[in-house]
Amino acid sequence: MHTFSSRSPKKTRTSLPLAILPLAIGMAFILSHPLMQVSGADSSSDSSQPESYPAPGIEFFIPVELELFQKGAILFLDREYTAPTVPKRFQGMSIATTSIDGFRMRCTSPGVVFALTPNSDQPGAASQEDGLINQGFEKLSEDEFQLFGKNKIDRVSAFRKTLQKDETLKVDKWAVLLLPANTKITKWQPKPWSENQGELLYNSIRLPAMWPPENVIAKDDSPLPVPYVEFPPENIAIDVGRQLFVDDFLIESTTLTRTWHKARKFEGNPIVSPKTDLELGTSSGNSPMAAPFSGGVWYDHNDNRFKMWYCAGWFDGTAYIESKDGLHWERPELEVVPGTNRIVPRKGVRDSAAVIFDPFTDDAAQRFKMLIWSRPQGGESFTSADGIQWSQPVATGSMGDRSTIFFNPFREKWVYSIRSGWHGRSRNYSECDDFLAGAPVSDQVRWMRADNLDLPDDHWFYAFPDRTGKPTTPSLYNLDAVAYESLMLGALAIYQGPDNGTCAKEGVPKLTEIHLGFSRDGFHWHRPDDRTPFIGASREEGAWDRGYLHSNSAICLVMGDELWFYYTGFQGDPERKNLPIDANGMYANASTGIAKLRRDGFASVDADGLGGSLTTRPVVFQGNRLFVNVDCPEGKLTVDVINKDGDVLEKYSAEDCHVISENSTLKEVTWKEGSDLSSLAGEPIRFRFHLQNGRLYSFWVSPDESGASHGFVAGGGPGFKGLIDTTGKTTVADEQE
Repeated sequence: MHTFSSRSPKKTRTSLPLAILPLAIGMAFILSHPLMQVSGADSSSDSSQPESYPAPGIEFFIPVELELFQKGAILFLDREYTAPTVPKRFQGMSIATTSIDGFRMRCTSPGVVFALTPNSDQPGAASQEDGLINQGFEKLSEDEFQLFGKNKIDRVSAFRKTLQKDETLKVDKWAVLLLPANTKITKWQPKPWSENQGELLYNSIRLPAMWPPENVIAKDDSPLPVPYVEFPPENIAIDVGRQLFVDDFLIESTTLTRTWHKARKFEGNPIVSPKTDLELGTSSGNSPMAAPFSGGVWYDHNDNRFKMWYCAGWFDGTAYIESKDGLHWERPELEVVPGTNRIVPRKGVRDSAAVIFDPFTDDAAQRFKMLIWSRPQGGESFTSADGIQWSQPVATGSMGDRSTIFFNPFREKWVYSIRSGWHGRSRNYSECDDFLAGAPVSDQVRWMRADNLDLPDDHWFYAFPDRTGKPTTPSLYNLDAVAYESLMLGALAIYQGPDNGTCAKEGVPKLTEIHLGFSRDGFHWHRPDDRTPFIGASREEGAWDRGYLHSNSAICLVMGDELWFYYTGFQGDPERKNLPIDANGMYANASTGIAKLRRDGFASVDADGLGGSLTTRPVVFQGNRLFVNVDCPEGKLTVDVINKDGDVLEKYSAEDCHVISENSTLKEVTWKEGSDLSSLAGEPIRFRFHLQNGRLYSFWVSPDESGASHGFVAGGGPGFKGLIDTTGKTTVADEQE
């Protein structure tokens, strides 16, 4: 390995080793490059001359700026750090100035790059040395030098790597990249998704080759783009699940009006509240709590039980409870901690947890997956055969509290939803094929945040007598996700304040409320323009869900014609003022409630008495029966089937369609000459829905007379044989009988 020395004499061409002699021949050309004309560079006692290296070609996947690496050079686009000194051996090189959180890039032609990161020998230094070495960098033996600040932990070491064509490189936080002066840079530009060359999804979306994407900019606060809506596939496959009108992905043209719907709170709330010594904090002194805080509420079809994993006592127990009907819950005494329903012995300060029921695994010992975040351990991942006895934990990589997990069955990927801080409270994303193997979350990318459409709480929801200042800028507190029918359903906890100090002083909960997002690729999320909450806090003193609302990891269960959303609400306790965080009233008296919604009822496309129509984009399917979820008992719905040339097919016209005038979450569309669409299987067609005085929620083509959608049913529910709808017309009553 060729090394530098700040004390070595000036090198001459004749003293160079033969291995690098060809590089020296090109020195005159390299020194003529504009970036080699050093102006105002740091003057130090180092008399060595800059070395020359073969310059690579590089494609960056987030915004990047190149400038001369000299004293005063800007190190990051999103932090105010500049280079205080530059050793002569690096003068004339370029610095790739981008986000402090790091970036991924691809080599388009071979060459040498350097990375600078704090020295790992200094305790507390934010060093990326291990990550660089694991990617093939060599640590150079020259002396370290000051870069990020004035402390010892801010001194950096240099690393070097020769990149090969098409090799990708991940540079993490607190590392900067140096490039030879004539490096050829390609800045990533968004392309129409029809030009993508990556993975083909179930719905005909083609992903980019570089996945997950890394083009989220920290400073921007506009709504994040959803590229597959802007650039939809030419023909959309609709074989998986009910097709919802939650965005414009399926819609070519329409005169109907989209309406967003809110969940309604169950009149019997709360259904679970603190009762046992563990939940009340009798022994621990912690604030009372009996609620998921992500956790998980799932229906296990193997023993026909509703199962809940929840937080029993704030910052204390991870516990289990079960039910036969989803309303009345029993706390079993378990052997894990005798006399309690704990499933994991207490260790440290437990924050949140997320549990996923995984009936798709081939390993019976991993039917349940769990992530617990606690202090000082951080994140720990577990697996279990029964959800009660859990494996030894696998420590995760770096993540903040309130991090969670979910499974994307459309791509068979496990996703760690990681709390980060690049845009206030925000989220990073890390996906993997194997849940435990992915626990190090070493490939995190910026993912989700609140935006400038999220509403601040102008009314301060608590009338504090000494309150001053401006409303809190909304931020993203958490994101749970689950597969629902043909897409991923996301529950976003949007935080609106007040700050922890104010809440602790008054013994009242913070304000987070539950909003929804929808994704067809598992990464980009379409959010309604209506930013009022899907499930809102009551904001009333003494109410069980006064504030600090949170979803559970399954988000909802399918209960016949309804969706049941199990959620956490905090009442607070003004008598617990100015106490430590584990006993303070701001986190006191958390319970579990239910909010309900019509099945598929997130959004409808509506018509008044004058009527209107909606025409889909070209779709393809293998089924043979068309079904709809529609509410028009005093109106009517008919359907045209249109071929690729834009002509209405003879036997499938609206005039020949049997009129639907009823309210049904599962209704078959038929025509005078039948309902069989099998002759159209595999052929691009459009559906044109004609609606008068009603609401249309979804449509789908099924291969079954039952109307089974073969889509996903979130946390499951009575009547299903798993987490996929293979049964169609079943009811909760049928199952409970």
